[in-house]
Amino acid sequence: MKMAIISDIHANLPALEAVLADISRFGADQVYCLGDLTDAAPWPNEVIQKIRSLRIPTIMGNHDERIAFDLPVFPLAKHSPAEQAARADTIQLTKNTITAENRHFLQSLPSLLQLRFAHLNILLAHGSPHSNETYLYETHPEAALVEMMDAFSANVLIIGHTHLPYIRSINNGQQLVINTGSVGRTREAHGKAAYLQLTIHNNHASTLAELLTANIRKVEYDIMQTVQAIRKSAVPDFYADFLSTALPVS
Repeated sequence: MKMAIISDIHANLPALEAVLADISRFGADQVYCLGDLTDAAPWPNEVIQKIRSLRIPTIMGNHDERIAFDLPVFPLAKHSPAEQAARADTIQLTKNTITAENRHFLQSLPSLLQLRFAHLNILLAHGSPHSNETYLYETHPEAALVEMMDAFSANVLIIGHTHLPYIRSINNGQQLVINTGSVGRTREAHGKAAYLQLTIHNNHASTLAELLTANIRKVEYDIMQTVQAIRKSAVPDFYADFLSTALPVS
């Protein structure tokens, strides 16, 4: 069985379409989304409609929750003043322009998904199993990861939120933590759209290595199309400038 897991699209429709085309070539039997469909590009409604039309099971990201329930925006210390201002403006823009139907869809999203295949228990979360605001970077303490996974009897934890992909074996190879990276707003210098390809070989095998193969796939898309669309829209130019850093110098 082949699965694709995407996350952190952030209203970037060209990136999503490129990833979905790549997923089709991969031949995925099922696609899952870890959330953050909205904000930072001009297509929040179009992205939500695409996810809905394809019936992709989706988790509520922190941005989705803020839009769904009109939650306040609090500044984060890790953001510069410029990013704090842009973040507040783009979230407010999405709140003002999202359709009622799409807002209702965001409100209906679950906080977690669990997939069980005999010996394999895969836990899908946006930030962590406890909060869609928590950042689980590759350096997160192993003992804390084992504890949160054991609470759900999970041997694989798949997350997004940080926009930095990784595959990390923990607990002497008995458990696996995977960050899918971001489709629409990667923090990697190359600027490609990232997602996870997961192949389950034999769900009755006794080791993770025999059970599955995980691959972080990085897909090129027309970044300039998104940059130009942001500059022509009411989305703050901060996000166009951010994406522009990945463009080749002419």
